[in-house]
Amino acid sequence: MGAADRLDVLIQRCYAGLDADELRSETLRRLKGLLTIDAAFFATVDPATVLFTAVSVDEPLGAVTEQFLANEFGQADVNKFATLAAARDPVSSLAHATKGDWASSARYAEVMRPLGLGDELRAALVSNGRCWGVICLHREDADAGFSEQELQLVRRLTPHLAEGLRRGLRTGSMETADVGPGVVVLDADLRVESISAEAEHWLAELDPDRRSELPVAVRAVAAQLMRVQELPAAPAVKVRTNAGRWLALHASTLRGGGERTAVVIEPVTPAQLGSFLLDVHGLTPAQQRVTELLLQGFSTRQIVERLCLSPHTVQEHVRAAYDKVGVGSRRELVTALLRGSA
Repeated sequence: MGAADRLDVLIQRCYAGLDADELRSETLRRLKGLLTIDAAFFATVDPATVLFTAVSVDEPLGAVTEQFLANEFGQADVNKFATLAAARDPVSSLAHATKGDWASSARYAEVMRPLGLGDELRAALVSNGRCWGVICLHREDADAGFSEQELQLVRRLTPHLAEGLRRGLRTGSMETADVGPGVVVLDADLRVESISAEAEHWLAELDPDRRSELPVAVRAVAAQLMRVQELPAAPAVKVRTNAGRWLALHASTLRGGGERTAVVIEPVTPAQLGSFLLDVHGLTPAQQRVTELLLQGFSTRQIVERLCLSPHTVQEHVRAAYDKVGVGSRRELVTALLRGSA
C-alpha cells in the first residue's frame, strides 16, 4: 500500500467512531508509517482555551512536560498552539518558523536540543473554526528538518483529525455526578501540597491509570495561571472523564504563605456547558445563535425579531440544528442538550 493509500485509510479512521484515546493512539501509529517521527505529542484541548485535556506522549517528551508547559504559557516562542489555532495555516515546523535558525527558539535551545531532538512539526486540529486538539512531531537533531511535502501531508490530515475528536465527544451518555467540587493546592513547582477527598475522586476518574501525580488538564490550567501573571484567574477548562461526566477545572492564586495555586474541580451539567455542546455537535455560529434562543424558550417570531432574520432563515437554522443533534423537535432538542441524553 502506497503512502497516499495509507493516508486515505487514516482519514477514513477519523470517521469510524473512535473515542479520543483510540484516535490519538491509532493516528500516531499510522503516522509513523508515513513520516519519520522520533517522538510525538498528541493532545485533545478545550476549544475555548486551547488548554490540554488529555495527551498521548512518547518518551523522552513525557519527562519534560513541566518545561514544555512553562514554554507554552510563559515564554515568547514560535508556533505556540494557541497561535496556530487562530492562524490561516495551522501547520508549521520549527525550521520554517525560525527560517532555519533553530536556536532562536527557547523551546529548542532549552528543552529539545538537550534531549537530542531537532526539527519539530506542530499542528492545531481545527474544524468549523474551533480547535479540538494539537499534535507535535519531533525528529532527532539533524541538519534536515520536515519537508514542505510532509507539512502538506499533515495539512491534509488535520481537519479530519479535528472532526474525529469533535465527534468522539458526542458518544455515550452524559452521566450525572454524586460527588461535589474538590480542591487541589499546588506549590510553586506544581506539586500537590494538599487535596480534598472530592478532588482525589475526580483525579482518579480523569486518570484511572495514575500515570502521573496530576492529569495534564490540571497541570495545564495551573501552569497557565502561574506563567501568565496578568491573569487573576485561569479560564475554566472543560474536560470529559472516562465515565462520561463533564468537569470544569479552574485555578486561582492563593495569597500568603508562599506561591501556591488552588485548582477547583467541579462537575457540570449539560445545561451548564452552554454553547460548548453546540460546538461539539458542529453548529455554525449563526445556527448557535438561533439554537441558544430556542433552548431559552423563545418562539420563532421572537427569534426573528431579536436577531433581525427572516422566518425562512430561522427555520433553516432550526432544521440544521435538529439534523446535527439528531432530533426532530424542540422538545427532543431540549432533552438532548439540556438534560444530558445526547
